Amino acid sequence: MHRLEFYFDCSSPWTYLAFEHAQQLLGGLPVEIIWKPILVGGLFNTVNPSVYANRENPVPAKAAYGQKDLQDWARAVGITIGSPPVFPVNSVKAMRGAFVALDQGLLVPYARRVFEAYWRDLQDISRDEVLAPVVLEAGLDTAHFFAAIGEESQKARLRASTDEVMARGGFGSPTFFLDGDDMYFGNDRVELIRRKIAASPT
Repeated sequence: MHRLEFYFDCSSPWTYLAFEHAQQLLGGLPVEIIWKPILVGGLFNTVNPSVYANRENPVPAKAAYGQKDLQDWARAVGITIGSPPVFPVNSVKAMRGAFVALDQGLLVPYARRVFEAYWRDLQDISRDEVLAPVVLEAGLDTAHFFAAIGEESQKARLRASTDEVMARGGFGSPTFFLDGDDMYFGNDRVELIRRKIAASPT
């Protein structure tokens, strides 16, 4: 059985694509996905500040193509990705909450609803009133969820996971590691991961 560590932040549209794409392409293959929530802003601030410079001074032709590419991928994967009025968004509560969901075996439905709330429904996932129905729909208890994400232990887990991916050479979301140190970055690398798994012994 192969092991795929998937470092992710729900504030990234390409990560939303990769989240769904990986489950579509890798389902049925001998691989276990290990979900690892991170805070991608921590990566940008520490090891990849060029992201901010590119946002401030985009290359118009590249930006226009990037939007086309994103929508092409969204259609291919079968999801809707819009333009949230709040971007970038503070995803810290949502990503701390991902650990709460992970502990209860509900990471996938929880993360999917967070992605949908932000990218499909264009809601501000930094707000408690947006997260509350997401939490309920994922099968989690809201009182426990909001108490847990305020605890130092959950804050520490998110910091540790973010530091961990940086220490391993990561610089953004989504970042994958297959069977240890075989690193991949980006939604379009999911196909390479599939081919690598399909071509190698379990």
